[in-house]
Amino acid sequence: MNQKRIISLLAAGTEIICELGLEAQLVGRSHECDFPESILHVPVCSSAMLDPNANSLEIDKQVKGSLTDALSFYQLDRELIKQLKPDVIITQTQCEVCAVSFSDVEKALENLLDHPVQIISLEPNNLDAVFTDIKTVSQVLGVPDRGADLTERMQERMELIRHKLKFITQKPTVACIEWIEPLMMAGNWTPEMVEIAGGQAILAQSGKHSPAIDWMDLVEADPEIIIVMPCGFNIERTLKEMDTLLQQPYFKDLQAVKNNRLFIADGNQYFNRSGPRIADSVEILAEIINPKQFIFGYEGTGWIKFSV
Repeated sequence: MNQKRIISLLAAGTEIICELGLEAQLVGRSHECDFPESILHVPVCSSAMLDPNANSLEIDKQVKGSLTDALSFYQLDRELIKQLKPDVIITQTQCEVCAVSFSDVEKALENLLDHPVQIISLEPNNLDAVFTDIKTVSQVLGVPDRGADLTERMQERMELIRHKLKFITQKPTVACIEWIEPLMMAGNWTPEMVEIAGGQAILAQSGKHSPAIDWMDLVEADPEIIIVMPCGFNIERTLKEMDTLLQQPYFKDLQAVKNNRLFIADGNQYFNRSGPRIADSVEILAEIINPKQFIFGYEGTGWIKFSV
């Protein structure tokens, strides 16, 4: 097998590479690639132009300001990339805010290397696209059988949940909050995961980008379960911003809050990454939505219950 030198500029891409058994070929990563821990020694080829300590509203203002000025949110280390001599670079076209984009990579590579580089650009709008992307990466890197095996194992884990819930007709409404201020609901593959885990996803559609909504839309929908999973935020970071939700009108009147069915999940490590741990994310949702049927062991690390 040809040992291609790989730079992954997408956290999900890095996780896919490692699950495919190709970690030894990873020569560069993005600043957001932090799993598994065994890749932390790999050189970092990117940096964020946004203030990582800013709150949700401030980050949103920075993002909109950059969009207005047609600027990228990320900077690539061209000299380091040149030194690493990659054969393959993994990036994405899903969201210019979430990770280094295809256009960023194209600009960085212009007149940079003296050999051809293959760019794999992932664009997972739904679960099927996540599986397709994994297979694409495995094919380009010469291990198609491993890609097929990985997607099969992921799908089997999800199918086990579906099978256990097939006779349960009561499906609670679930609102997954992907950004706190302004309020955004989790779209793309998240509504499908909620359905697999036995819930009814509301205020967002499968396969479509995460929509911004008015606070009163959430109040009127009055979901039975609310899961706060901000993009790029771990549980600790999200806890620091929960006051923003607590101060919203009618928040404590929502049935999810009154019935103690308000949760925080690790959006950064699980739900926002379109890689192998999407299967973990479905299991987390199953624990939250159907706690009597499922205990996978994620409580306390992947999610917590938030009491008002």
